Amino acid sequence: MPGPAPHPLRSRWRRAGVRVRSTLAATALLAVLVVAGGVVGLAALRGSLYDAAEISGAVQARLVRLSVSAEVLDAGLEGPESAQRAALEAAVGADDDRGSHVQVLDADGRVVARSAALAGLDALSATRPAVGELVQEERELPALGDGRWVVTVVGARVDDRDFRVVAAESTAEEDAALRQAALVLAVGAPLLLAAIAAATWTFTGRSLRPVEAIRRTVEGITSAGLDGRVPVPEGRDEVTRLALTMNEMLSRLESSQRSQRRFVADASHELRSPVATLRAAAEVWSADAGAPREFTELVRSEAGRVEALVADLLLLARADEGRLAREDADVDLDEVLEAEAARLRALGAVRVRARTVPVRVRGDRRQLSRLVRNLTDNAARHAAGTVELRTALEDGAALLEVADDGPGIPEAERERVFERFVRLDASRDRASGGTGLGLAIVAEIAAAHGGSVRALPRPGGGALVRLVLPLGATAAEDDEAGADGSAEGAPRGPRGVQPPSAASR
Repeated sequence: MPGPAPHPLRSRWRRAGVRVRSTLAATALLAVLVVAGGVVGLAALRGSLYDAAEISGAVQARLVRLSVSAEVLDAGLEGPESAQRAALEAAVGADDDRGSHVQVLDADGRVVARSAALAGLDALSATRPAVGELVQEERELPALGDGRWVVTVVGARVDDRDFRVVAAESTAEEDAALRQAALVLAVGAPLLLAAIAAATWTFTGRSLRPVEAIRRTVEGITSAGLDGRVPVPEGRDEVTRLALTMNEMLSRLESSQRSQRRFVADASHELRSPVATLRAAAEVWSADAGAPREFTELVRSEAGRVEALVADLLLLARADEGRLAREDADVDLDEVLEAEAARLRALGAVRVRARTVPVRVRGDRRQLSRLVRNLTDNAARHAAGTVELRTALEDGAALLEVADDGPGIPEAERERVFERFVRLDASRDRASGGTGLGLAIVAEIAAAHGGSVRALPRPGGGALVRLVLPLGATAAEDDEAGADGSAEGAPRGPRGVQPPSAASR
């Protein structure tokens, strides 16, 4: 049973490619590290800044504690001027505004001394620490303005009288520093992530460039020529070893293919002599009145069949080796097609409808005749009753179409039918089936002449094979002359024949 379908996100991740996945993974990892590092760093910076405020408040409170006397506590805030009061007011900054705001409270919580900024304010903290104890807290003091404050309270005693010293340190500067650090992190982190993503994308792309070069080279290597080799990058990394392994594999495949082609060519060549001998023997036996007639006809038929197969194999072997020799002469493709139409009519197996216009190409007449015959024989073999033949000039090229009203070619098989030994016949008997090489030979001859061949559906049902070949020089010049202003109805084409000439049956 097939396993459960993968999650859509996992499938999309796998299809994203190595470069995209590497960039996203590196960026995501760095983003996690930056966020975690930023949070930890801001927390550490805040702790350090607030520790400094707490130390400053503690030192200020302890210093003021040393300036408090019993006389000042007894006299209160409005007590008479004395040396002790002058010293205490100087310590708390009663006459000038300092960064630290200090209050001295007696045992009942009354203010006996305070900084200038705290004039008219009640006690800043209700905390009552024991003598010698220090208590600190972070809180807001609306009476002193916005922001948070570090409030330090120290319990003390002088001449059996308890009192407290309250010091308030503003954290405005610390908070401003924290906001600045957070802003730098908020702006710098995306820039850093973008830089890392760009660097990862670039470096990964450069690392994969040899792999892409290998892919493009392998994509261009076909069975028609395995002599290509992938580029081997410098170094001794995994990509270099991959390239070396690919080249070794291609060398083995090329050697194997060369051996197979040599075998096919040698076997085809060697089979020609015994096949010819069989045919000659069949001819001799048929002249002998005492020889079994059915046997001699069978031998002659099978010898002809083997001879045709050997010729096809030999032609394909030469095509594989790039030795498909061709003459470079003008060939009237419409005449070749009309000759095949006449042959099919003479056989009488199917109705033939031919519509031709003069079309001239450059090539080998013998090979092009072989191509057209293979197409027409294939159409006649599969036709229900009618074969249609046509030549035309289209987009500056020669067009030849062979159609039949048979079962047609399934869409999934329209490219495969031009491969070797591919047969779509339901039966493989001698009457209905070919060798599976006819259309493969058509494709090879078309390619050797710079053309192409395709299998298409025939309008109304059936199969249609379309061949496109480049025009010969004379035909191309005549076509240009006709387009430049030849009179309508004037003869055109390589032989001055009035198109279209039609013959149908």
